[in-house]
Amino acid sequence: MDLQFARHRRLRSSEGMRAMMRETFLRPEDFIYPIFVVEGENKRNAVASMPGVEQVSLDHLNTEMQELVDLGIRSVIVFGVPDYKDAVGSEAYHDHGIVQKAIRQIKESFPDLTVVADTCLCQYTDHGHCGVIEEGKILNDPSLDLLARTAVSQAKAGADIIAPSNMMDGFTAAIRKGLDENGFEDVPVMSYAVKYASAFYGPFRDAAHSTPQFGDRKTYQMDPANRLEAMREAESDVREGADFLIVKPALSYLDIMRDVKNSFNLPIVAYNVSGEYSMIKAAAQNGWVDEKAIVLEKLTSMKRAGADLIITYHAKDAARWLKEQ
Repeated sequence: MDLQFARHRRLRSSEGMRAMMRETFLRPEDFIYPIFVVEGENKRNAVASMPGVEQVSLDHLNTEMQELVDLGIRSVIVFGVPDYKDAVGSEAYHDHGIVQKAIRQIKESFPDLTVVADTCLCQYTDHGHCGVIEEGKILNDPSLDLLARTAVSQAKAGADIIAPSNMMDGFTAAIRKGLDENGFEDVPVMSYAVKYASAFYGPFRDAAHSTPQFGDRKTYQMDPANRLEAMREAESDVREGADFLIVKPALSYLDIMRDVKNSFNLPIVAYNVSGEYSMIKAAAQNGWVDEKAIVLEKLTSMKRAGADLIITYHAKDAARWLKEQ
């Protein structure tokens, strides 16, 4: 044949050749595992919409952390599920709140684990929103003080990283100021800088008991149709002192992740959210997909799109599979 063309298949001709040419790699150290901690004793509450995920009480927490350590996972993000809720989410910033107790326990027993504290109010408010409510409206500025108090209480408990997820305007600036004024200048902020008002969050709200009791979160979380808005949000958080930038959700927003990676010289964190997890779990349970193959492909796509770290409920399974390779 009198044809001129490139023979790209030469570099895919064997497993050894493909391994040699591979550009993107996953490691257990890339993963941040979300843990849901509840009050009480001897509790391991399965989350029906998230197979394999449980809410655990403090007396089971060390077992969970030891499993992560054994798998080579070095980071955890802590979510609290309190018994008591009120209009201002006071358990979020109580020195003996469930997250604060969990952080202290983890750092005492596993000092080398990096503990990230999710900093929000929605699990702690009786209305399920991420801020102060007045006449049905979520108030931005009054919420900032409560968020800063929450961050400071988490840092006092020993959190290595503060991860504010509330999407109030100015939340990074308020939290950075609060941390600095209380002697926590060296505690970094992992900002949920780009967080969309997504339908993929449904199962998480079962796990964290954080469903809004009225309305939705579209006045403070972003419109899924918008791309330029993501850059404005990320740029604001960088100016306000963020040390990491989270893009949430991840799978349907890989284009946004690449934009953020290309624009800012900070570590990028993908949040592989609950709906993305549960869809694969449900399909795997029905025999429709190869769970191992599709999870590792999905997580690799997030790294390829620019993520330096991935918050994922698949972390334990993925770490096991990577060890087998």
